[in-house]
Parts: sequence; C-alpha cells; structure tokens
Amino acid sequence: MTSPRLPNRMAGSHPRILALDTATEACSAAVLTRERTVSRYLELDRGHSEHILGMVDAVLAEAGLGLGDLDAVAFGRGPGAFTGARLAASVAQGLAFGAGLPVVAISDLRALAQRALDDAPAVLSVIVCADARMQEVYWACYRRDPRGLAEPYEDGEHVGAPQSVEPPEGLVRPAQGLGRGFLSYPQLGERLAGRLDAIRGDWLPRAEEIARLAAADLAAGHSVSPEEAVPIYLRNEVARPARGGTD
Repeated sequence: MTSPRLPNRMAGSHPRILALDTATEACSAAVLTRERTVSRYLELDRGHSEHILGMVDAVLAEAGLGLGDLDAVAFGRGPGAFTGARLAASVAQGLAFGAGLPVVAISDLRALAQRALDDAPAVLSVIVCADARMQEVYWACYRRDPRGLAEPYEDGEHVGAPQSVEPPEGLVRPAQGLGRGFLSYPQLGERLAGRLDAIRGDWLPRAEEIARLAAADLAAGHSVSPEEAVPIYLRNEVARPARGGTD
C-alpha cells in the first residue's frame, strides 16, 4: 500500500486543500489556501460525473496550483445518493493517489451544518435533515465549537422517518433547522418549531465548507490513505436508485 506524503504545512498553519462533493444534487469543487477559497457549484438532477473533473481543473487553475502543491484532497463522504457518494470517493482517491496526498473524508451533514454556522454567527446549534427519499431523512445535530466549527452531538448520524428526528436534551440555542428534509417533509418543521429559532430548507452541502472542515481535521491528524477513502452509507438498501448525486 502506498503511504501518502506528509503535508507541507503542518498543524497550526494553513494547509492547501482541494475539496469536492457529488453526494447530493449539488456538484461542487473548491480549493482552500491561506489567502482565499476558490469554488465552483452547480445543482444537477444527474450528470455529476460529466462536470466534477472540469470543476476541479477550474478551481486549481484559478488558485494557481497543481495537485503537487496541495496538502490533501477532501471529499463529501455522504450520506447521500449511493452513486454520488461513490463518485466523490473515487475521484478523490484517484487524484490523491496520483499526487501522493492524504485524503480527508467529511460528512455532508456536517458540511451543511458548517454552512449555517458560517452564515449566522449567532447560531450555536444546527439540526441537519437531508432528504433520503423513500419517506426518510438523513439527520444529525451539531453545535458550534470554540473555533466556530461544526461539532457533532454525541448521538451521531441517523436515517429514518421524519418523525424519528429528535434533538438532544442539551440542545444549545439559538438553534437552526437546515436541509431539504425540511422542504420535502413540512411536518418535520412543524413538529420541531418550538425547539428551533429558524429553518432553512433550500441549502445543500458545498465543497468550500468541506475544505474548511478538512483543514482542521488534517491538522489534527485525521486523514487516511487514498485506498482507505470510502463513502459512508447509513441505509442498507444502497443499491436502490436515488435522485440527486447520480452519475
């Protein structure tokens, strides 16, 4: 097994991260450097595989970097559509293997929570509910850590009927509900309205938040070799077709 090289810029500095995501209807790529974040984002019903490599090339070119200038490749590991999560993992593996880079896998639910925390500095907790199809949602609860990053509550990630979503007893407020699970199942927002201060049902995860989270995880030593970079499936029925994030 080929071991990835160590990052050029170690913990406490500013690693250069290429991130990509195709696990949902969103198809995105981003490069994070010390100076800025360069990103591309599209929402597609299908055809992510036709766009993602071009988006990767575009963000690298705009950032003035090649793969050899990076410290890691990050990807959205799901949960999401089976083919989309698998595509993201495969592309990240291929890019990282060729350049001898480590890989950082970031939860798409956590990336979406991070988007909310960055957008609204007053928000302290986020309940993310993504549409899992088949009358179910992927969901998890996150809180703002001292660095402003999304930290999961102890109970982790789930898949289940909308009525199974249950915020933790110690939910810190202000709290926001986020994700297209709220859009697809309005009863979810109605049931949780008393425990949430706002709901946004239109957002999807993006590569730029994946890159931001990956930089912190890389600095903490949370990376894997390309061979170990795999998507996460919360549902056993992964072979059934799902809309969004398809090839």
